[in-house]
Amino acid sequence: MSVPLRQQITVASYLFKQKLMGAKRYPLVLMLEPLFRCNLACAGCGKIDYPDEILNRRLSVEDCLAAVDECGAPIVSIAGGEPLLHKELPEVVDGLIARKKYIYLCTNALLLKKKMDDYKPSPYLTFSIHLDGNRDRHDASVCQAGVFDRAVEVVEMAIKKGFRVTVNCTLFQDEPAEEVAEFLDYVKALGVEGVTIAPGFSYEHAPLQNIFIKMRESKELFRKVFKIGMGRKWPLNHSSLYLDFLAGNQSYNCTPWGTPTRNVFGWQKPCYLLVDEGYAPSFKSLMDETPWHKYGNSKNPKCANCMAHCGFEGTAAEDSIRNPLKALWVGMFGPRTDGPMAPEPTPEWVSLPVEGAAQPRPAIRIKALE
Repeated sequence: MSVPLRQQITVASYLFKQKLMGAKRYPLVLMLEPLFRCNLACAGCGKIDYPDEILNRRLSVEDCLAAVDECGAPIVSIAGGEPLLHKELPEVVDGLIARKKYIYLCTNALLLKKKMDDYKPSPYLTFSIHLDGNRDRHDASVCQAGVFDRAVEVVEMAIKKGFRVTVNCTLFQDEPAEEVAEFLDYVKALGVEGVTIAPGFSYEHAPLQNIFIKMRESKELFRKVFKIGMGRKWPLNHSSLYLDFLAGNQSYNCTPWGTPTRNVFGWQKPCYLLVDEGYAPSFKSLMDETPWHKYGNSKNPKCANCMAHCGFEGTAAEDSIRNPLKALWVGMFGPRTDGPMAPEPTPEWVSLPVEGAAQPRPAIRIKALE
């Protein structure tokens, strides 16, 4: 795991504290979305599918800091939209650093060259720059030519100025494993601290729906990528057991409460990937009143192919605490890339066509027979 030791110790201490307190559900990373407005319209994102009156909303500095205090997670991921469009974001970041929160400021980097001097290098601040593969793949993903080169220029600039920099990569349909490996070699050579990588979640509001990878295909892709990468020491910014899950070697259910989301509507149920499930007025209400039993890739068809780190890193962390030797072994030798895969969760629903209907009708969802 390419995370500084200081941060690892903070997170590990937090996890053990939650265990000692007997907490059943607790946050690990707060997803803070101070706005939905963005300066790109990516093919796999539905965040900007709102009218202007919503896109023009902003969380205030006070709202952002209150959410952080209310939640208490040691890590805050500032996302959006494009968070650098928020004029008061430097004040938010300063407030989080004062609270000793580890910040991942997620950005497409188009504004970062202009705004970089608004921030100071800190062990608590990381620029997480969006790069979905090599030049052609990334520019196609964000639906705009030239974005890759501009982002890489900013990566190099930020590293030279002493900032912590990671890359956030989302994989989509028809990704060749060799191409993904070449990309990971490339960003390693750039000198970034780490790479966050995961299969894209099929946002219902995304403009293109045929670009998302199914769960089995994701696992096969990651196995090929990890096999190619043996010995290359890519700085993957994930726990060893989450990577093992991506390779199909762990059978996990998601823990969406580990990554709660606060945005302009409130506290989003159950996670930032499902946008139509409603909102809670407070963090406590989110944790106490969300019907968590309805979500997960065995419980809800919307979650069926999800392998995103926001849902499963918390699960992997729990497993690492329970099975430290297993986590250490995978950390030392990497995920297994051949042999049988762990069983996938059995869906608790099936979809059957309605018989006798003159016109197509919505399928009826029923609980599967044991």
